[in-house]
Amino acid sequence: MSNHEQFAVEEVSPSYWRVTFSNGEINLIDPDTIEQLAELITRIEQAPDLTVVVFRSSNADFFMAHWDFQADRSRVAAMKPAPSGLHPFADNLYRLAQVPAVTISEINGRARGAGSEFVLATDTRFAGPGAILGQFEVSVGSVPGGNPSGRLPHLVGRGRALEILLGADDFPADLAAQYGYVNRVVPAGELEQFVDTFARRIAGFDKTAVTRIKALVDVESLPTAESYGASLQAYFQTAGRPENAHRVRSLFERGLQRPDGVELDLGRRVAE
Repeated sequence: MSNHEQFAVEEVSPSYWRVTFSNGEINLIDPDTIEQLAELITRIEQAPDLTVVVFRSSNADFFMAHWDFQADRSRVAAMKPAPSGLHPFADNLYRLAQVPAVTISEINGRARGAGSEFVLATDTRFAGPGAILGQFEVSVGSVPGGNPSGRLPHLVGRGRALEILLGADDFPADLAAQYGYVNRVVPAGELEQFVDTFARRIAGFDKTAVTRIKALVDVESLPTAESYGASLQAYFQTAGRPENAHRVRSLFERGLQRPDGVELDLGRRVAE
């Protein structure tokens, strides 16, 4: 594992934590992310008084860009299944959705692909006016692996879920809020204060009541562990096929995984 700490935890109080993600120029998700997130989720599960966790980004332009296309595939494939039987990537998202604490994404910048899947695994999502979300995997011949197909229909409805997953386009903050992809858009300069106020409000309530309410909502709205496994299996079966190598190569030639390239306008550029 890399020595770089991607998730910096600030324990504001025993009941309220803020976690800031940082990984390279555009906050890519990679094998280290998988391993470090698993440790963080265990830490959250085991904190006796923790009621609410806010996830933030160190980068104003990229919350979590997407999976690192240059990551070591063999390392990912060799990861041992979690106790749930799921691959650790899928297990992380399944567990994150199920932790007793309320989880909040404070989204500035871009959250696409696996970044979108991360925020979908949190309980609530608040966005700044410059936030952009999307699932672009179909444009490179892949099925999204983090189960947005299991999460989005509950949030936005079947038709809009298919629009997001099959259109591979960017969803700016206002449209994402209109669809239910995020809870709401907060005016420029006010997101951090808004989220902090909301988190402190929840943190001040009785943890048992908060946890029981969340558990009841989860029963009605969260996908099953099996659906997470099926989604990631479909990704492993479709990602990296030779017939789609030219699509990924074209994106890299135009600046994929660089802060000044196609990443800025990926939803439009993948269709070129």
